[in-house]
Amino acid sequence: MVCMTVSERPYRGIEAAERLASRRRRLLDAGLDLLGAEQRDISELTVRGICSRAGRYFYESFADKDEFVSGVFDWVIAELAATTQAAVAAVPARERSRAGMANIVRTIAGDARIGRLLFSTQLANAVVMRKRAESSALFAMLSGQYAGDALHMPANDRIKAGAHFAVGGVGQTISAWLAGDFRLGPDQLVDQLALLLDQLSDPNLYGLKETAAGAIAARRGPGATNASS
Repeated sequence: MVCMTVSERPYRGIEAAERLASRRRRLLDAGLDLLGAEQRDISELTVRGICSRAGRYFYESFADKDEFVSGVFDWVIAELAATTQAAVAAVPARERSRAGMANIVRTIAGDARIGRLLFSTQLANAVVMRKRAESSALFAMLSGQYAGDALHMPANDRIKAGAHFAVGGVGQTISAWLAGDFRLGPDQLVDQLALLLDQLSDPNLYGLKETAAGAIAARRGPGATNASS
């Protein structure tokens, strides 16, 4: 089978852009199947094998296999980032760590392919490793924004450092969980990660003075815990 490109004209009432998007989505779905397969040797992944699963039109969407792998990863991480942001935005500030972790862990638990693509140490391809580093930077930025909002202050280098620490720790923990290094159910893992992440909202971690910490506690209301005590 030879992968092809096609002229982009309306066909049976379906516009060219819609057909292209549909074919690209089939390729991405096939890519997640292939990349997220258990015990997959990514070096065995070929354009011919991709086309045999998803149709002939590989080269209208991707220049080569590396661009395809990158596209699959970007698609998966964009979906996860969007749903995680939505989950976090839908709850009060005190519940955001748990909501974010719940969305990530339950997504991975519901689709093992996603967990293997994003976190498995068995999938050590150069493109995947580069994309993982990029996605870690994205989630560190989002985590830093959350911490800054919780502390009522702009992000600074201490907050950025804490965000990278948190994202790296979460990624390593999920990787170990997937590998079976410890046994927790998905909800137990969410509880554990949320408890750890909640500690990162302590103002003392970011060099805030006691008076600033007290002001933050006051803004949170009488029922809030004073993290500086």
